[in-house]
Amino acid sequence: MTTPTAGPAQPPRQLYEAVTATAADIAALLASGADPTARVPRSTWNLGEAAAHLALANELMAELAAGVDRPYGDGTPGSLAAANEDSLAWFTQRDPAVLGGIVVEQAQAFVAAAEQRPGDLPVLTPMGPLDLDTLGSYLLTHMLGHGWDLARALRRPHMIDRQRVELCLPFLVTAMPRVLDHDRADRLDAVYELRLRGGGPRYTAAFAGGTLTVTAGPAQRPDCTIVTEPVTFLLIALGRCSPWGAIARGGILAWGRRPQLAPAFPRCFRAP
Repeated sequence: MTTPTAGPAQPPRQLYEAVTATAADIAALLASGADPTARVPRSTWNLGEAAAHLALANELMAELAAGVDRPYGDGTPGSLAAANEDSLAWFTQRDPAVLGGIVVEQAQAFVAAAEQRPGDLPVLTPMGPLDLDTLGSYLLTHMLGHGWDLARALRRPHMIDRQRVELCLPFLVTAMPRVLDHDRADRLDAVYELRLRGGGPRYTAAFAGGTLTVTAGPAQRPDCTIVTEPVTFLLIALGRCSPWGAIARGGILAWGRRPQLAPAFPRCFRAP
């Protein structure tokens, strides 16, 4: 497994604004008479539990940004799921409005701490070592994924847009080799170029010998170029959307010397 080269730097201020704005969007959802017992689609959690998890996760990220040592699983899906359940067992608050306030408070605490420290500072996180700026991208990604879940549970508009997806890319690209399904990747030898529809950064993902190397920039000789609508890209990356449905709806386009390899790409990852 190799560590990918970071993509083009995003202005920290833009990232911090997206973090606090997303937290405010989530709080607005939770303050609208939300029923804590409402079921979250495709989840074992109800709305109160999902909101509690978000509040706890934001607190964890804020403490990491402040330099607090907070072990939380080992980055594998099983360990993160166990850590989530343990935290929900002792944290019993389920009032959506109260939890929305905590989500905002801890997002602001993260920004306040991160602004005082260099963006390239290494931090040990639930997904392994990251620099502080990428931790901010992780926080935004996590909030958007669960914010999508809450919006679906409440049948309200979600808060994901192109700008926020692009700010998630530093974390998503870094995480790709860390969530690799090696059993599937062992059978793949291919170079992909990844793009978002409508422009933006490009990435090269090269599979060889059961490993994945991700670098910023277009591939020199891609076997398959995949272009994905931004919201669809994030939802697939977080396991919230089936790539097959996205292909059928035109959310994913692929071409190149081996376009038939497109469906194999998302199957090589296990979202934590």
